[in-house]
Amino acid sequence: MNFKKIIESYHFYAIITILCWALAPVLTRLCHLHFSAMPIGFLRYLISSVLIIFLLIIKKTKLPSVKDLPWLIASAATGFSLYMVMFNYGTQYVESATTSVMMATSPLITALLSFLLFKEYLSKKQWIAILIEFVGIIILAVVGNGFSLNIGTLWLLGASFLLSVYNLIQRILTKKYSGFQVTAFSILIGTLMLSFSAPQSFRELKTAPMNQIFYLLILGIFTSTIAYIAWSTAFQKAEKTSQVSNYMFFNPLLSGIFAFFIAGEIPDSTTYIGGALILLGMCLFNYGQTIRTERKVRSR
Repeated sequence: MNFKKIIESYHFYAIITILCWALAPVLTRLCHLHFSAMPIGFLRYLISSVLIIFLLIIKKTKLPSVKDLPWLIASAATGFSLYMVMFNYGTQYVESATTSVMMATSPLITALLSFLLFKEYLSKKQWIAILIEFVGIIILAVVGNGFSLNIGTLWLLGASFLLSVYNLIQRILTKKYSGFQVTAFSILIGTLMLSFSAPQSFRELKTAPMNQIFYLLILGIFTSTIAYIAWSTAFQKAEKTSQVSNYMFFNPLLSGIFAFFIAGEIPDSTTYIGGALILLGMCLFNYGQTIRTERKVRSR
């Protein structure tokens, strides 16, 4: 497979996104040593917005149509501002293990909503693959850590639902705009929505050590700008929403790997078992997709 064919595939952009997003839990945890929850979200997207504005000027990007503003506002709310508020509130009440499980429901919700709204059908093998991956997530995050049910789980379930809706909105917007345009305008609008925490954010930023600022720069540039542009591009290239959202099952596994190398957190046996199930599920999902495609070709 040549390089041109690789970058034309949604897999390439989905993998870039997941690699960037997997850094977020580790770096956010490190940022919490100095910053409060809301300032992390605002400053992260403020940095991203500065970069986005620079890119918009360089690329001479046209402004979106006025009639598409409601969709862009919905994209900003579900993927950035309202999502960030729910996620931050949820993490205040529950352990990180519970957080991982609740957010891992997003691919399942996305697949269900895609089926109900867009009639995107999955094969039996692909549904089984999603369930295998979810079991892997549970083993990875819950076994040996416990699972707490409280108001925090409701906040996180809401955040997971919002992220699923955001995935579907990308499917709609990327039919008219590029992945860069959708992400750029969504981030700018989302940052404005989060600006209510600007005073507290700048107060904390004044006393922040250099390493904390470095973490914020990585969060703003890689886990926000690059990741979300790649994510929207993946939806633009994929036939089905679930093909892209399924990659989100890799997040807890990769986050555990990054936590080991960056923060020195040593993975236990459940990491290997859960990781193996996630990889197995991903292979089965793509195999089911290949079989379904071959049947369509033969039917023609």
